[in-house]
Parts: sequence; C-alpha cells; structure tokens
Amino acid sequence: MNDDKYPQRIDYGIILSVMLLAILSIVSLYSTTVMIQGGPLSMTIKQILWYGIGTIAVLVIMQFDSEQLWKMTTYLYIAGIIMLILTLFIYDRNLALRTGGKSWIRLGPLGTIQPSEFVKIPYILILAKVVTRHNSTYKLRDYSSDFLLMGKLMLFASVPILLVFMQNDLGTGLVYIAILIGMILLSGVKWQILLPIFLVVSTVGITLILLAVYNQDFLLETGLFSPYQMARINTWLNPLEGSTDDTYQVTQAFKSIGSGGVFGKGFGTSEVYVPVRESDMIFTTIGENFGFAGGSFLIFIYFVLVYHMVKVVYDTKNEFYTYIATGVIMMIVFHVLENVGMNIGLLPVTGIPLPFISQGGSSLLGNMMGIGLIMSMRFHHKSYFFSGEGEDFHPGTS
Repeated sequence: MNDDKYPQRIDYGIILSVMLLAILSIVSLYSTTVMIQGGPLSMTIKQILWYGIGTIAVLVIMQFDSEQLWKMTTYLYIAGIIMLILTLFIYDRNLALRTGGKSWIRLGPLGTIQPSEFVKIPYILILAKVVTRHNSTYKLRDYSSDFLLMGKLMLFASVPILLVFMQNDLGTGLVYIAILIGMILLSGVKWQILLPIFLVVSTVGITLILLAVYNQDFLLETGLFSPYQMARINTWLNPLEGSTDDTYQVTQAFKSIGSGGVFGKGFGTSEVYVPVRESDMIFTTIGENFGFAGGSFLIFIYFVLVYHMVKVVYDTKNEFYTYIATGVIMMIVFHVLENVGMNIGLLPVTGIPLPFISQGGSSLLGNMMGIGLIMSMRFHHKSYFFSGEGEDFHPGTS
C-alpha cells in the first residue's frame, strides 16, 4: 500500500503522549490526595471523568476539517467574548474572596468552570484566520502590510486579553499574550519591525523589575500592580524571606522537589507539606516521589508531544493549520515553562496549572480541545488555502 496515496489519518505519537500524561496525572493525583494527604478518592475519579469528557471533545473536533473550522471561527470567537463578559457578572463570589480571581463560574453540584480556559481555542482560531487571510491578500509583504497585520492581530487579541485581566487572572492573561507573540513571530513580520518592539518591551520589563526591587510604593500608588500581585513578585524575588502564604508555598516546593533527589522517595511517599499540591504544585509530587528522573521523563513526554504536533503541520502543508498549531503549541509550552519554573523558583507564582497533569477540569478540557484541533489536521490530511474572496476555500496539494 502506498503511504502517499493512503496517508495515516491518526497520529499515534500524539495519542501515546497524551495517554502517558494522563497516566502520570492520575497516578500523581492519587499519590497526592489519597496517599499523602489522606483524602478521599473523589478528586482522582473526577480527573478520570474529565479525561473521558476531553476524549469525547477530541473525537468531535476531529470531525471538522479546515474549511469547516474556518467558517465557524468568527462565530466561536464572538461566543467566547460573550462568555468572558458574562463571567465578570456571574463569577463565584465566595471563590473570588478566597483567591482574588473572578474567572470562575459555579454550576451548582457540578462544581466550578473557568470559561477563559475554553475561550483559548476560538482565540487561537481567530488569530490563525487573521494571519492566513492577510497573507493570502498581501502576497508581496512590505512594512505597511506587516504593520497592518500587527494592528489586526492586536485588535482581535486585545478584547479577550483585557477581559481576562479584568477577571484578575494574571496567569491566563499571560498565556493569551504568549499565544499572540507566537502568532506574530511565525506570521512573517519583518525583523526590522519586531526588533524595536522587543527592545521596548524588554526595557519596560526591566524597568518594572527594578521598580519592584527598589520602589514598590510607586507601582502600588500608580495602580500598575495590585497588592496581591506585588506580594507574588516579592515571593519570587525573595522566596526565603517573608511570611505570606505564597512564600510558604514556594519554600515548601523547594524542599519537596529537592528532597526527591535523583530517583525520588517512592510512590506515595512525602515528608514535606506543600499547599495546593494537587493543582498548581503537582510537579512537587512528581519531584518528591520520582526525583529528577521522574521530572525529566515528564519534560521528555512534553517534548515528544510538541514534536509530533510540528510534524503534523509539515505533513499536511496547510497554512491555516500551521497557525492553529502555533497557537496550541505556544499554549502548552508556556504552561509547562511557567508551571515548572514557578515550582523550582525561576519564575513568579501565577497560578498556571501543569498541562494534562494538574487537577482541574477546565484546564484539562481546554488542552484536550487543542489536541482535537491538531488531530483533525492529520485525520483529514488535505490542504486548503484561502482564495481571498469571501469565505471560499479551494483544495490545495497534500
């Protein structure tokens, strides 16, 4: 059988990677909540159920090819914006009092959901659509067309990013920004435009860090940072000083991961208490139970997953898919870097979960939806390009 004529429609590399992550998630949650904390089995069971729901989402999304996704994108984006706006009015008040975030909606006995996690998918789709349409319209790229593309991306990205920040969700807002940056970098914008922007952003970032070190009162008085955010920055800059909950969480994370050594203490074994271990700090369980070897194996699985995502893009040769994959990859990679970074003290604590591992249905389902988009590329294995007229697609070459 000719592989070119009968291409493989299922990417088993992606499936295997997600399955391994699912096993690690369930094992780590069971170790954390049942064996270490002595709690009930319910959290582990909920995670398994959410993986079941996520699998269904993957199977459904796989049925849509690029033409159908293209036509649905604008409507999904509008629906996502409406969801983010509604969240500002119907967020869980009790949870907001405890965490300071207004990004959760309570659904009675079903618990809470975080709409901003789901909206990442239409957000990625709309940015991919904007870049694909722009590139098909402006075949000869120049400075004016690149600035125009930057303006379009900023316009469509600014609304959801603003709404997420209005929910006091810094972590998710940073994920949205990371996705936007990935799209811009891969869109073909000239480096002569990107370099000055990079220098300006770097200068602003360094200035804010210096102010956080030497003049925090200015940042608080001007409203650039809230007391809650400043406390997290202080925890990052001086993790071994202070008596805040964040400081305690970070120092305990250091001890937990460090005490695991090379091969860990064994499954379900812990001598260090870490707050919120089942969610944002799940990496401490892996580090303490399975040591440096276990943590390295987890990072390797993420590497394999991203490798297969990139490989799908090269095999399908579809520009719209390319930018969708860029968004999904940026979403997952940023989550991994930030979560692991904050667990080992390299980055500030932002409340970003570890993809496919941390407890939480909203984050898991959002990531599984992203996997569904990637799987649909291989499943349909045909290329489309935008004609530049209306919403029409025409088959290209596979």
